[in-house]
Amino acid sequence: MAGSTSCIEDAFTHSASDQPSFSTDTVRMGQLFTLDASPTHRFIVYNRHSKGLNISQITFSDDPNSTFRMNVDGISGRQFNNVEIRAHDSIFIFVEATLPENNLNKAVDILAHIEFLTNGVTTKMPVKATGRDAIRLRGDVRYATDTQLSSDKPYHVYDSLVVEPEATLTIPAGTELYFHDDARILVHGTLHVDGTPEHPVSMTGNRTGFVAASIPYEIMSGQWRGIEFTNTSKDNRITHATIRNSAAGLTLDHVATGDDTPALTLVNSQVRNTKNYIIEAIHSNIIAAGCELADASQGILRLVGGSHIINHCTIANYYLFTALGGPALQFVHVNEAEINDTESNDEADSDASLPFLTAEISNSIIYGNGTELSHGDLDDTGIYLRCCLMKSNGEDDEHFIGCLWDKDPLYFTERENYRFDYRLRPKSPAIGAANPALTLPVTATDYYGLPRPATAPTLGAFEPSPEE
Repeated sequence: MAGSTSCIEDAFTHSASDQPSFSTDTVRMGQLFTLDASPTHRFIVYNRHSKGLNISQITFSDDPNSTFRMNVDGISGRQFNNVEIRAHDSIFIFVEATLPENNLNKAVDILAHIEFLTNGVTTKMPVKATGRDAIRLRGDVRYATDTQLSSDKPYHVYDSLVVEPEATLTIPAGTELYFHDDARILVHGTLHVDGTPEHPVSMTGNRTGFVAASIPYEIMSGQWRGIEFTNTSKDNRITHATIRNSAAGLTLDHVATGDDTPALTLVNSQVRNTKNYIIEAIHSNIIAAGCELADASQGILRLVGGSHIINHCTIANYYLFTALGGPALQFVHVNEAEINDTESNDEADSDASLPFLTAEISNSIIYGNGTELSHGDLDDTGIYLRCCLMKSNGEDDEHFIGCLWDKDPLYFTERENYRFDYRLRPKSPAIGAANPALTLPVTATDYYGLPRPATAPTLGAFEPSPEE
């Protein structure tokens, strides 16, 4: 491998037909926040000829504001002269960008070219990026009074959003929040997330680009901390939101619960890809309806005490990066026998005076790698699964009623290709298999706005699209 400062003895080709070739036809930098430095992208320039190749000049064109930066084989600059590549050798070129603000509430495409002048012939490599202005929130941003965010521009959150007791933070439809490493939403008061099928709310990490080769950061968990609800929080709801790539999805710790109001109502939302649990609720009542709860290292739901309703949910675990730490559904503090087992249930024992866990899980799919439940025997518990599709080859009893056993739901997911799509293929046994009497009114439509049939709805979170 050789660069602009090398001295090589190979004879050089001077034929106009002898040109460099490239590892890509376009450098695609993806969507970037304006004013922030981009991840580094690279491509390879090959000399596939039997003689040395002298590239007279490498330079940016169409970039008057110096938006893009370049490093040619270890040397930074904007213009490089007489770059030599030995016969059948190659060099690396690295590209970065800092896009200017566009003062528009939309994404703006930017195109420049890297020009290679070789033996009198100019070859252009397109460099494409899309810039979006963002609202940057640095330090702990505290909301002590009722506040509604704006959906005009995405938020780039560097630290934490803290909702103080008695205050409500409302996140309207279409809002996008991108969280830096270790950032979180900490709720001492109330959180309302009001997405719609047309304009869901999105919360994810702020890393773009690729981890390596073709592996995008989008599939990496642990990019931010997640959403935490404390014991002064109350009356939280999240509707039509996608919350992904966190260290811990939703964590509720002894959250206040009224007689008719759960600690959290989660409707038609996706919570996916975490390093810990998708939802961990400790003596905090939740309703999850029409939700995709998927892919977590330790398990999908960890319910310690509390009273829970899980309706029309897809509970799946095909987590990529480690062996699974536990079953998809984990129940703690369920009866006297468990409380007496202090060695394995210290948490249950410490809250012995609190009510035992109850859970109604209905019209749902529980299928993926690993086992489904931490308690195979649910006798003497208040846990019931009604009309659920299960991976296990079991049979109905007092706590499993009308279930489909040992049935593959036929997700569209292709784990080896990093495609995690938990909608159902046309021949899925879950289609039309739900009990309409168990369907909650809030799940009359699914995440995508598709209506659930009144007579034969589909198990899980998603109805099949009409074209399927």
